[in-house]
Amino acid sequence: MPLDPYFAAMHRSHLRDLAHQFRRRTFLSTRRFFARFGPRTARQQARKASRAQAASSARTSTSEWKRKNAHAWDTKFFDRIGVYGPTVPTEDHTIAVDGYPDVRVRLYRPTTDGGGPLPAVIMFFGGSFQLGGIDWASEDALFRSRTADAEVITIAVDYALAPEHRFPTPVRQGYAVLDWVHGNAADLGIDPTRVAIGGISSGANIAAAVTLANRQRARHPICLQILEVPALDLTGKHIDFTPLWTLHVPYFLARRELVQVANAYLGDRSRARDPLASPLLAPDLRGLPPAVILTAEFDVLRGDGRAYAHALRAAGVAASAVEYEGGVHDTVDYRAVVPLAERWHRDVVTALRTLHDPSTLRSGRPDVTPPG
Repeated sequence: MPLDPYFAAMHRSHLRDLAHQFRRRTFLSTRRFFARFGPRTARQQARKASRAQAASSARTSTSEWKRKNAHAWDTKFFDRIGVYGPTVPTEDHTIAVDGYPDVRVRLYRPTTDGGGPLPAVIMFFGGSFQLGGIDWASEDALFRSRTADAEVITIAVDYALAPEHRFPTPVRQGYAVLDWVHGNAADLGIDPTRVAIGGISSGANIAAAVTLANRQRARHPICLQILEVPALDLTGKHIDFTPLWTLHVPYFLARRELVQVANAYLGDRSRARDPLASPLLAPDLRGLPPAVILTAEFDVLRGDGRAYAHALRAAGVAASAVEYEGGVHDTVDYRAVVPLAERWHRDVVTALRTLHDPSTLRSGRPDVTPPG
């Protein structure tokens, strides 16, 4: 199916930006070459020394600079393409994590009175392990909307970001949150038998890893996992580059980005074979929670989602896998301008609402209706 028209227009603009960046980098590289090997005046040498001194005395790291700009862009861009969620009660908690940094979580509560403990979903945001946070406009809107529409408590995890905090820090923090939820369920108004876990992109990686860690440890009840555009194999062996060829995106650009993400999160690429870093490589997936996996047609990570659904089913785990034709990696953020994004949101809400039906959970068949 062709790319959604809105995404197609964005893609054409992005390709123009890439071409402009390539021309500019080529020009700058040529100028640096001649500046290095050509005649150099005293003034040029002074300017070079001044730039080197300024760089060495910079107060903010590259990561902090990128996050600040990405956060600002998220707010500005989301005003145009997103749907802000309704007002729902929220509360923040800080959870201690043995041997790792404390982690902040935010609970979003539905305004409806459930007449007792409510189901809950623990959610991990996306952002290539390096960007994002529960205070970002797009993430906060998503959590609010899903909380209100599905009438479940959402527990948003503000996990530590790479490269300052590398694997397995977010997984340990995520497991500590799961442990805390079950240990304090009564005080939080949560039904511990109806707790789900979910995430988007890199957040889906962490969510899947937490389910594996939970199986190894306390085996807290997790009745559902919802994995959206998941990155589940950081070795890159399940990446599907077909969408890039369709969209005429240079392979080397995508490959460089994927390698950068893995390096930032892992530090040592050999750690990619650890099942908690790449859940798809776990030798045994038996006993994991039923899964709903959502992928997009024009996303290189669709191969990860397909392969994980197949592996779960082979291990006897109920798993549904839906690929949204015409969609891209961050489709769900575009609810104000792309009908497919609204459908995506509704399908996730449908999956979350199964938490209200114990018979559905016992059957192991939480599902969403395939897009028409």
